[in-house]
Parts: sequence; structure tokens; C-alpha cells
Amino acid sequence: MVHGYKGVQFQNWAKTYGCSPEMYYQPTSVGEVREVLALARQQNKKVKVVGGGHSPSDIACTDGFMIHMGKMNRVLQVDKEKKQVTVEAGILLTDLHPQLDKHGLALSNLGAVSDVTVGGVIGSGTHNTGIKHGILATQVVALTLMKADGAVLECSESSNADVFQAARVHLGCLGVILTVTLQCVPQFYLLETSFPSTLKEVLDNLDSHLKKSEYFRFLWFPHSENVSIIYQDHTNKEPSSASNWFWDYAIGFYLLEFLLWTSTYLPRLVGWINRFFFWLLFNCKKESSNLSHKIFSYECRFKQHVQDWAIPREKTKEALLELKAMLEAHPKVVAHYPVEVRFTRGDDILLSPCFQRDSCYMNIIMYRPYGKDVPRLDYWLAYETIMKKFGGRPHWAKAHNCTRKDFEKMYPAFHKFCDIREKLDPTGMFLNSYLEKVFY
Repeated sequence: MVHGYKGVQFQNWAKTYGCSPEMYYQPTSVGEVREVLALARQQNKKVKVVGGGHSPSDIACTDGFMIHMGKMNRVLQVDKEKKQVTVEAGILLTDLHPQLDKHGLALSNLGAVSDVTVGGVIGSGTHNTGIKHGILATQVVALTLMKADGAVLECSESSNADVFQAARVHLGCLGVILTVTLQCVPQFYLLETSFPSTLKEVLDNLDSHLKKSEYFRFLWFPHSENVSIIYQDHTNKEPSSASNWFWDYAIGFYLLEFLLWTSTYLPRLVGWINRFFFWLLFNCKKESSNLSHKIFSYECRFKQHVQDWAIPREKTKEALLELKAMLEAHPKVVAHYPVEVRFTRGDDILLSPCFQRDSCYMNIIMYRPYGKDVPRLDYWLAYETIMKKFGGRPHWAKAHNCTRKDFEKMYPAFHKFCDIREKLDPTGMFLNSYLEKVFY
């Protein structure tokens, strides 16, 4: 018998949204998940599955039943010949990495944060950078999904292919993802090199940067011309680190947080802060090397509000220059650093922001120093307007103001996804207020 808890408060990592589910479950087996869904059907309750709670939006919130998958976190099978691993969907990437290390395997690409579950990472369309690499869900070769009626579907390119094409970015609205099979690669080391540049240089030579480095990204410091370019590439170098407590924490976190808090009273300080910290922390070349997952993972120290839209890759220069021009024309609108720019290969997953096109992700950020909200609505709105103008699609897990009308324009396969969703979950058991804005 699965045991539920009353009175559990859920809050996402960024503390931007929280909710009070009526019942909170932590199933340990497929049978227990089926029990929860049977109860939900009897009592006509909504169900929301959560993983690491890292999404800064309210995509995981519900006042119905919440299923936390954290206890379904085993590695079920490692196929060394095919280099594939099958895991329960509740396993955190942090726990998967050492397991893969043991078998000499790795994932070819990872997002910046590993305190996230495999089911959640694919469901929200998580990505990293590398024009030869797709979003993380493109590494999925098979998955199993429990529908609202308790039946389990096995999905892959060769079985239930249409559901597979939808379920790799499932938004938590198709059913409960139970297991995922991931395509791995042999374990590898990465060398990360970062060096200063200017916005003009990087935008004028974008193609050559993309060719030069497998995992190329850059950080632009708003209210300036400054850019930090980051290359990550396969290496045989011994592990080495450029990190340093004084610069990374004392300066890069504690001093920065204090100055950003001060800037809530003196907004004009923000441009100065961006330029000062570039000069302090990003103005010289740095190198570090390590196992791939240790280089991909990045410690998010700040609670923050984030937007991250994917636009067609060829629009990168135009869109970024327009964002810069908007900030110059409206000196009262301030933007924290960095604007992070990443590149991802197109795919055929129905609700992937990279559906049928190579994409550039442009991530903007406003920190919350000491938990304080910094005014951001003018910046947010101007950014969204520019992203929409260039055919952008928002990251599913991050802030956006889009509704069904927008998504119908953005996604050629939106109606196909809706048909699949309605077939798998005819009563809308897996919907919440976030998803109702998407589908109605």
C-alpha cells in the first residue's frame, strides 16, 4: 500500500514558486505509482510528477496529488556493447555520473546543473551547447510511460514511435515516465578554455567559433561590449582547475551579491558592476580540465529569475544587437550579467524548442540578492518581444508569458502533440495551471 503525506509544502529551487499539494507520494515501485493513479481516478484528482524541482517556473506545481520520483532512482541495466544505460526516471544525474564512470561511459552532453532527475531533464527540454549536439532528450533511445489509466507503454523509434516523438519532451502531461534508456559514449575528458573578447568580434566570426570548438558558448556583459568566450573540447590533459575560493566566492559571490543588493537602491550601478566584474574575473585566459561531467556541471550560487528562448541560429547576431540597442535606448532598464549564448542542433521531437532547426539559446538573468526581487518586468517584456520577432520558442522550464495561441504559431507539430496528449490522458489528469495555459 502506497503511503501519502498531507501538509507537505513544495517549493522550487529558485524559490520563485511553491504549492501545497493535497497529498504527496514517494512511490518505490511501478505498482505503487499505479495505486496513486487509481486513487486519483477514483477521487477525480489532478496529478503532478516532480523530480529535482529545479525548474524556475510553476510547471511542477499542483493542489492535487504530487508524486515525487526520488525513490525510483536505480540503474536497471548497462549494455556495454551498445553503450546504453537504462535507469528509473527518478535518478538524479549527480548519482548517475559515478555509476557511468564505473563502466567507462559518459553522456555526450549535459546541462549546467546535475541535481535534476532524468525524467525531469528530458521533460522540460533541458539543453547545453554544441552545434553538433541536440538537447539532452536527443540522447534518449527508449522510455516507458504509465498512462492515466495505469497501462504502461514501451516507446522507442520502433515501438509507439509517435508517442516516443512526443514523450522525449513530455512536459509532465502525457503520463508518468518510469524508465529511460540513454545512449552514452565512452568516458572522456574536457579542456575548458575561457578568454575575453568583444561582442562585435564574436558576432562577426560566429561560424568560425562554432567550427573551432565542439561545445562553444559565450557570455555577454550587458551595458558593455565585453564578452567571455568559452571553449570546451576533448582532451588528454591531466585534470587541473582554475578555480580559487577567494576569486570565485569572496569576490564572485559575496561581494557581487552585496553590490547587486546595493544596486536595487541605485540602479545605475548595474552597468558599472557588469564592467567591473568583467575586468576582475573574466579579463584573462583561464584553463581547466576534468572528466566531462565535472566540466559541464556548473554551480548555480544565486537564486535567480531566468528567461531562455531558442531562436533560429542564423538570427543570433541580429537579435543580440537588438537587445543591446534596446538597453542603450532605455537607460532605466538594467540587466545583470551575463547574457549566456549557446547553440544546439535541430531535432524532430514535437515540442523541442529546436524542432526542425539549429538554434541559438539566449539566456537572460536577474539575480535575487539576499532573496530580494529586483525590478525586471521592462527587461523581460522587451526581451520577449525581440525573441518573438525572431521566431523564438521559450525554454519550457523557465519564465515566459506565452499561451496556446503563441505555441500554435511556434510549433509546426503542436496539434499533433495535443492529439497524442488527449489520447493518453483524456480527462486531463496530468494538467496544472501552467499546462492549461499551454493547451487551452
